[in-house]
Amino acid sequence: MSESGKTEGGRLSRWILKKAGRFRHRLNRWLAKYSKIGDPAIFDNAVFPWAAGLEANWRTIRDEAEAVLKFRTAIPPMGTVSPDHKRLDPERKWQSFFLCAYGVWADVNCARCPETARLVKSIPGIKTAMYSIHAPGMHIPSHVGVSKFLINGHLALKVPREAEKCRIDVAGETYVWREGEFIAFDETYRHEVWNDTDESRVILLVQFDRPMRFPANALAWVFLKFIQWSPFMADGKRNMLDWLARYEDAERAERTDSAR
Repeated sequence: MSESGKTEGGRLSRWILKKAGRFRHRLNRWLAKYSKIGDPAIFDNAVFPWAAGLEANWRTIRDEAEAVLKFRTAIPPMGTVSPDHKRLDPERKWQSFFLCAYGVWADVNCARCPETARLVKSIPGIKTAMYSIHAPGMHIPSHVGVSKFLINGHLALKVPREAEKCRIDVAGETYVWREGEFIAFDETYRHEVWNDTDESRVILLVQFDRPMRFPANALAWVFLKFIQWSPFMADGKRNMLDWLARYEDAERAERTDSAR
């Protein structure tokens, strides 16, 4: 595709998403009626039996995260891979090491973190999985997600000592991350995040399909296919390939130094 084609495609994608945003609240109210698990802001983990497996293996997941964090300077800010997140992180304090994005797997990263990849692939309807790193002083302003099609899950891997200062507010309910604990929430409720400490916070962040009845589940399939094939996603793939190359360069440099 030519550069002009990419530009026009990106403009079309943004125009469609903008138009969709005008009626997304109405759509989300309709989707909530077809949810098999209700419509709370924060879910009871009993709704997701597989969450216990993540919690039981959190130390293994943390160890694999720490291994990739050895080259943290090569891990990009979230807004680099996903440009629509730039407004949430203007100071570039939110880094993301992707295993999967909207159903597209980064095989080389999965090979680096085989047990984490195995565990997240067992999540029904998994669409996105990444290590999410918040630097000291990180703040994500109050915002709402796009659609009830997907649910967000956080497994805390590394929490600052001053845990009470590292938190998320979802619809007025504050949650403090605890290492080894999983939380699932609906991002279409207004939420805000703080790390008011001098240490980094690391979690495994997953997004997965909300269990829904027909016809909402069929509409969800169409929506996610649109995202996967949109110019927006194509831009994200190119950005991901760029930073994967930089990460591999960092690993290669480390091996060269070790061999000397």
